[in-house]
Amino acid sequence: MPKNQALNQLASLRSLDTTALDIQLLVLDIDGTIAGQSNDIREPVKQAIAQAQAKGIQVAIATGRMYCSALRFHQEIGSTLPMLAYQGAWIQDPATQKIYQHLPLSRTTAEQLLDYFETEPLRSLLSVHFYINDQLYVREITPETKVYAQRAEIVPLPVGDLRQALTAEPTKVLALCEDTAIIDQLLGSLRQQYTPAELYLTKSVATFFEATHPGANKGTGVRYLAEEILGLAAHNVMAIGDNFNDVEMLEYAGLGVAMGNAPDGVKAIAKWVAPGVEQDGAAAAIEAFIL
Repeated sequence: MPKNQALNQLASLRSLDTTALDIQLLVLDIDGTIAGQSNDIREPVKQAIAQAQAKGIQVAIATGRMYCSALRFHQEIGSTLPMLAYQGAWIQDPATQKIYQHLPLSRTTAEQLLDYFETEPLRSLLSVHFYINDQLYVREITPETKVYAQRAEIVPLPVGDLRQALTAEPTKVLALCEDTAIIDQLLGSLRQQYTPAELYLTKSVATFFEATHPGANKGTGVRYLAEEILGLAAHNVMAIGDNFNDVEMLEYAGLGVAMGNAPDGVKAIAKWVAPGVEQDGAAAAIEAFIL
Protein backbone atom coordinates (compact mmCIF):
# COMPACT_ATOMS: atom_id res chain seq x y z
CA MET A 1 0.00 0.00 0.00
CA PRO A 2 1.39 3.50 -0.82
CA LYS A 3 2.51 5.46 2.24
CA ASN A 4 -0.09 8.25 1.81
CA GLN A 5 -2.91 5.73 1.48
CA ALA A 6 -1.72 3.91 4.60
CA LEU A 7 -1.68 7.19 6.56
CA ASN A 8 -5.18 8.06 5.34
CA GLN A 9 -6.45 4.63 6.37
CA LEU A 10 -4.89 5.05 9.82
CA ALA A 11 -6.45 8.51 10.22
CA SER A 12 -9.92 7.28 9.25
CA LEU A 13 -9.54 4.31 11.60
CA ARG A 14 -8.68 6.60 14.52
CA SER A 15 -11.68 8.85 13.79
CA LEU A 16 -14.17 5.96 13.65
CA ASP A 17 -16.07 5.36 16.89
CA THR A 18 -16.19 1.59 17.40
CA THR A 19 -17.11 1.65 21.10
CA ALA A 20 -20.70 0.57 20.44
CA LEU A 21 -19.61 -2.40 18.34
CA ASP A 22 -19.40 -6.00 19.51
CA ILE A 23 -18.52 -7.79 16.29
CA GLN A 24 -19.56 -11.44 16.31
CA LEU A 25 -20.45 -11.92 12.65
CA LEU A 26 -18.33 -11.05 9.61
CA VAL A 27 -20.13 -11.05 6.25
CA LEU A 28 -18.09 -11.02 3.05
CA ASP A 29 -18.96 -10.35 -0.57
CA ILE A 30 -16.99 -12.39 -3.11
CA ASP A 31 -16.20 -10.61 -6.38
CA GLY A 32 -14.19 -7.45 -5.90
CA THR A 33 -13.98 -8.07 -2.15
CA ILE A 34 -12.29 -11.39 -1.34
CA ALA A 35 -11.73 -12.49 -4.97
CA GLY A 36 -10.12 -10.21 -7.52
CA GLN A 37 -8.86 -10.73 -11.04
CA SER A 38 -7.53 -14.20 -10.22
CA ASN A 39 -11.05 -15.38 -9.20
CA ASP A 40 -9.46 -16.89 -6.09
CA ILE A 41 -8.99 -15.81 -2.48
CA ARG A 42 -5.43 -14.65 -1.90
CA GLU A 43 -3.50 -16.15 0.98
CA PRO A 44 -3.36 -13.03 3.22
CA VAL A 45 -7.16 -12.76 3.07
CA LYS A 46 -7.58 -16.46 3.88
CA GLN A 47 -5.24 -16.13 6.83
CA ALA A 48 -7.05 -13.08 8.20
CA ILE A 49 -10.41 -14.86 7.95
CA ALA A 50 -8.99 -17.93 9.70
CA GLN A 51 -7.59 -15.77 12.49
CA ALA A 52 -10.97 -14.06 12.93
CA GLN A 53 -12.64 -17.46 13.19
CA ALA A 54 -10.03 -18.55 15.73
CA LYS A 55 -11.16 -15.59 17.86
CA GLY A 56 -14.73 -16.90 17.75
CA ILE A 57 -16.04 -14.63 14.97
CA GLN A 58 -18.54 -16.37 12.70
CA VAL A 59 -18.00 -15.72 8.98
CA ALA A 60 -20.57 -15.85 6.17
CA ILE A 61 -20.67 -15.23 2.42
CA ALA A 62 -23.21 -12.83 0.85
CA THR A 63 -23.01 -12.70 -2.93
CA GLY A 64 -24.95 -12.00 -6.08
CA ARG A 65 -23.56 -15.24 -7.49
CA MET A 66 -25.50 -18.43 -7.95
CA TYR A 67 -25.44 -20.76 -4.95
CA CYS A 68 -23.53 -23.43 -6.89
CA SER A 69 -20.99 -20.86 -8.11
CA ALA A 70 -20.37 -19.41 -4.63
CA LEU A 71 -20.05 -22.76 -2.86
CA ARG A 72 -16.30 -23.20 -3.34
CA PHE A 73 -15.62 -19.84 -1.67
CA HIS A 74 -17.83 -20.78 1.29
CA GLN A 75 -15.88 -24.02 1.63
CA GLU A 76 -12.50 -22.36 1.14
CA ILE A 77 -12.99 -20.01 4.09
CA GLY A 78 -14.39 -22.81 6.25
CA SER A 79 -17.70 -21.10 6.93
CA THR A 80 -20.16 -23.07 9.06
CA LEU A 81 -23.08 -20.69 8.45
CA PRO A 82 -25.84 -20.59 5.83
CA MET A 83 -24.73 -18.86 2.63
CA LEU A 84 -26.50 -15.89 1.03
CA ALA A 85 -26.62 -16.22 -2.76
CA TYR A 86 -28.50 -14.23 -5.43
CA GLN A 87 -28.29 -11.02 -3.30
CA GLY A 88 -29.86 -12.91 -0.40
CA ALA A 89 -32.84 -14.20 -2.39
CA TRP A 90 -31.49 -17.72 -1.71
CA ILE A 91 -30.19 -18.57 1.77
CA GLN A 92 -29.04 -22.17 2.22
CA ASP A 93 -26.88 -24.10 4.67
CA PRO A 94 -24.42 -26.21 2.65
CA ALA A 95 -23.84 -28.52 5.62
CA THR A 96 -27.48 -29.57 6.00
CA GLN A 97 -28.80 -28.48 2.56
CA LYS A 98 -31.60 -26.67 4.41
CA ILE A 99 -32.97 -23.70 2.45
CA TYR A 100 -33.87 -21.01 4.97
CA GLN A 101 -35.19 -18.56 2.44
CA HIS A 102 -36.00 -18.47 -1.25
CA LEU A 103 -37.65 -15.33 -2.61
CA PRO A 104 -38.07 -15.70 -6.38
CA LEU A 105 -39.53 -13.24 -8.86
CA SER A 106 -43.00 -13.94 -10.17
CA ARG A 107 -43.27 -15.38 -13.67
CA THR A 108 -45.34 -12.35 -14.66
CA THR A 109 -42.59 -9.94 -13.63
CA ALA A 110 -39.94 -12.04 -15.38
CA GLU A 111 -42.01 -12.00 -18.57
CA GLN A 112 -42.48 -8.23 -18.30
CA LEU A 113 -38.73 -7.72 -17.95
CA LEU A 114 -38.09 -10.03 -20.90
CA ASP A 115 -40.59 -8.11 -23.03
CA TYR A 116 -38.69 -4.92 -22.22
CA PHE A 117 -35.27 -6.46 -22.91
CA GLU A 118 -36.49 -7.70 -26.29
CA THR A 119 -37.54 -4.29 -27.56
CA GLU A 120 -35.23 -2.79 -30.16
CA PRO A 121 -32.44 -1.88 -29.97
CA LEU A 122 -32.02 -3.56 -26.56
CA ARG A 123 -32.54 -7.08 -27.91
CA SER A 124 -29.34 -6.96 -29.95
CA LEU A 125 -27.35 -5.27 -27.17
CA LEU A 126 -28.16 -7.37 -24.09
CA SER A 127 -27.29 -10.88 -22.95
CA VAL A 128 -30.23 -11.92 -20.76
CA HIS A 129 -29.84 -14.50 -17.98
CA PHE A 130 -32.64 -16.27 -16.09
CA TYR A 131 -31.68 -18.16 -12.91
CA ILE A 132 -34.13 -20.95 -12.13
CA ASN A 133 -33.54 -23.70 -9.54
CA ASP A 134 -29.86 -22.67 -9.38
CA GLN A 135 -29.35 -23.18 -13.11
CA LEU A 136 -28.61 -20.50 -15.68
CA TYR A 137 -30.85 -20.23 -18.74
CA VAL A 138 -29.98 -17.99 -21.70
CA ARG A 139 -31.39 -17.30 -25.15
CA GLU A 140 -28.03 -18.08 -26.71
CA ILE A 141 -24.38 -18.28 -25.72
CA THR A 142 -23.01 -14.79 -26.36
CA PRO A 143 -19.36 -13.75 -25.83
CA GLU A 144 -20.46 -11.97 -22.63
CA THR A 145 -22.18 -15.13 -21.39
CA LYS A 146 -19.04 -17.19 -22.13
CA VAL A 147 -16.89 -14.87 -20.01
CA TYR A 148 -19.49 -14.87 -17.23
CA ALA A 149 -19.86 -18.65 -17.23
CA GLN A 150 -16.09 -19.18 -17.18
CA ARG A 151 -15.64 -16.97 -14.11
CA ALA A 152 -18.70 -18.42 -12.36
CA GLU A 153 -17.62 -21.95 -13.30
CA ILE A 154 -21.11 -22.92 -14.42
CA VAL A 155 -22.68 -24.28 -17.63
CA PRO A 156 -25.37 -22.03 -19.15
CA LEU A 157 -28.34 -23.69 -20.84
CA PRO A 158 -29.35 -22.03 -24.15
CA VAL A 159 -33.10 -22.33 -24.77
CA GLY A 160 -33.87 -19.77 -27.47
CA ASP A 161 -37.07 -18.22 -26.15
CA LEU A 162 -36.51 -17.73 -22.41
CA ARG A 163 -40.25 -17.99 -21.80
CA GLN A 164 -39.82 -21.73 -22.32
CA ALA A 165 -37.63 -21.84 -19.21
CA LEU A 166 -40.29 -20.29 -16.97
CA THR A 167 -41.62 -23.60 -15.71
CA ALA A 168 -40.70 -22.27 -12.25
CA GLU A 169 -40.21 -18.79 -10.85
CA PRO A 170 -36.73 -17.35 -11.44
CA THR A 171 -34.57 -16.44 -8.47
CA LYS A 172 -32.89 -13.62 -10.39
CA VAL A 173 -32.90 -11.93 -13.79
CA LEU A 174 -29.68 -10.42 -15.11
CA ALA A 175 -28.87 -8.42 -18.23
CA LEU A 176 -25.26 -8.01 -19.39
CA CYS A 177 -23.89 -5.34 -21.69
CA GLU A 178 -20.32 -4.17 -22.19
CA ASP A 179 -21.64 -0.62 -22.71
CA THR A 180 -22.04 0.63 -19.15
CA ALA A 181 -24.15 3.58 -20.30
CA ILE A 182 -26.81 1.15 -21.52
CA ILE A 183 -26.83 -0.61 -18.13
CA ASP A 184 -27.23 2.76 -16.39
CA GLN A 185 -30.03 3.70 -18.78
CA LEU A 186 -31.71 0.34 -18.16
CA LEU A 187 -31.52 0.80 -14.41
CA GLY A 188 -32.89 4.33 -14.55
CA SER A 189 -35.73 3.42 -16.90
CA LEU A 190 -36.89 0.38 -14.93
CA ARG A 191 -36.68 2.26 -11.62
CA GLN A 192 -39.28 4.59 -13.09
CA GLN A 193 -41.48 1.63 -14.01
CA TYR A 194 -41.15 -0.36 -10.77
CA THR A 195 -41.15 0.86 -7.17
CA PRO A 196 -38.78 -0.70 -4.60
CA ALA A 197 -41.84 -2.47 -3.19
CA GLU A 198 -42.34 -4.20 -6.55
CA LEU A 199 -38.79 -5.08 -7.60
CA TYR A 200 -35.23 -4.80 -6.28
CA LEU A 201 -32.97 -3.41 -9.00
CA THR A 202 -29.21 -3.01 -8.72
CA LYS A 203 -25.79 -3.31 -10.37
CA SER A 204 -23.26 -5.81 -9.05
CA VAL A 205 -20.62 -4.57 -11.50
CA ALA A 206 -20.88 -1.74 -14.03
CA THR A 207 -21.89 -4.14 -16.82
CA PHE A 208 -24.45 -6.21 -14.85
CA PHE A 209 -28.07 -5.13 -14.37
CA GLU A 210 -29.79 -7.36 -11.80
CA ALA A 211 -33.40 -7.78 -10.68
CA THR A 212 -34.67 -9.79 -7.72
CA HIS A 213 -37.74 -10.07 -5.49
CA PRO A 214 -38.41 -6.74 -3.68
CA GLY A 215 -37.67 -8.38 -0.32
CA ALA A 216 -34.36 -9.81 -1.51
CA ASN A 217 -31.21 -7.77 -1.10
CA LYS A 218 -28.05 -8.31 0.90
CA GLY A 219 -29.28 -6.00 3.66
CA THR A 220 -32.44 -7.97 4.37
CA GLY A 221 -30.52 -11.22 3.87
CA VAL A 222 -27.83 -10.32 6.40
CA ARG A 223 -30.49 -9.08 8.83
CA TYR A 224 -32.28 -12.45 8.50
CA LEU A 225 -29.03 -14.36 9.07
CA ALA A 226 -27.97 -12.23 12.03
CA GLU A 227 -31.28 -11.74 13.82
CA GLU A 228 -33.49 -14.69 12.87
CA ILE A 229 -30.89 -17.46 12.62
CA LEU A 230 -28.09 -16.35 14.97
CA GLY A 231 -29.96 -14.12 17.44
CA LEU A 232 -27.58 -11.20 16.91
CA ALA A 233 -28.16 -7.50 16.28
CA ALA A 234 -26.82 -5.04 13.71
CA HIS A 235 -24.08 -3.81 16.05
CA ASN A 236 -22.71 -7.37 16.13
CA VAL A 237 -22.18 -7.38 12.34
CA MET A 238 -19.26 -6.29 10.21
CA ALA A 239 -19.82 -6.44 6.45
CA ILE A 240 -17.37 -5.87 3.60
CA GLY A 241 -18.41 -5.23 -0.01
CA ASP A 242 -17.43 -3.39 -3.16
CA ASN A 243 -20.46 -2.50 -5.26
CA PHE A 244 -24.00 -1.15 -5.37
CA ASN A 245 -25.55 -4.53 -4.57
CA ASP A 246 -23.66 -4.36 -1.25
CA VAL A 247 -25.08 -0.97 -0.20
CA GLU A 248 -28.00 -2.29 1.86
CA MET A 249 -25.72 -4.75 3.65
CA LEU A 250 -23.17 -2.04 4.47
CA GLU A 251 -25.95 0.23 5.72
CA TYR A 252 -27.42 -2.49 7.96
CA ALA A 253 -24.17 -3.65 9.53
CA GLY A 254 -22.87 -1.93 12.62
CA LEU A 255 -19.61 -1.66 10.68
CA GLY A 256 -19.95 -1.45 6.91
CA VAL A 257 -16.63 -1.47 5.05
CA ALA A 258 -16.25 -0.59 1.36
CA MET A 259 -13.32 -1.78 -0.69
CA GLY A 260 -10.92 0.73 -2.21
CA ASN A 261 -12.02 -0.43 -5.68
CA ALA A 262 -15.68 0.37 -4.92
CA PRO A 263 -17.51 3.15 -6.79
CA ASP A 264 -17.59 6.49 -4.98
CA GLY A 265 -21.32 6.10 -4.26
CA VAL A 266 -20.61 2.91 -2.32
CA LYS A 267 -17.65 4.38 -0.45
CA ALA A 268 -19.81 7.31 0.59
CA ILE A 269 -22.19 5.14 2.65
CA ALA A 270 -19.46 3.00 4.24
CA LYS A 271 -18.11 3.66 7.72
CA TRP A 272 -14.59 2.77 6.58
CA VAL A 273 -12.85 2.29 3.24
CA ALA A 274 -10.31 -0.52 2.95
CA PRO A 275 -7.54 -0.85 0.36
CA GLY A 276 -8.53 -2.46 -2.94
CA VAL A 277 -9.08 -6.15 -3.53
CA GLU A 278 -5.70 -6.58 -5.23
CA GLN A 279 -4.10 -5.04 -2.13
CA ASP A 280 -5.86 -7.56 0.15
CA GLY A 281 -8.18 -4.88 1.51
CA ALA A 282 -10.48 -7.39 3.21
CA ALA A 283 -7.52 -8.64 5.24
CA ALA A 284 -6.63 -5.06 6.19
CA ALA A 285 -10.20 -4.46 7.42
CA ILE A 286 -10.27 -7.68 9.43
CA GLU A 287 -6.92 -6.85 11.00
CA ALA A 288 -8.04 -3.32 11.85
CA PHE A 289 -11.36 -4.16 13.50
CA ILE A 290 -11.25 -7.80 14.58
CA LEU A 291 -7.64 -8.84 15.08
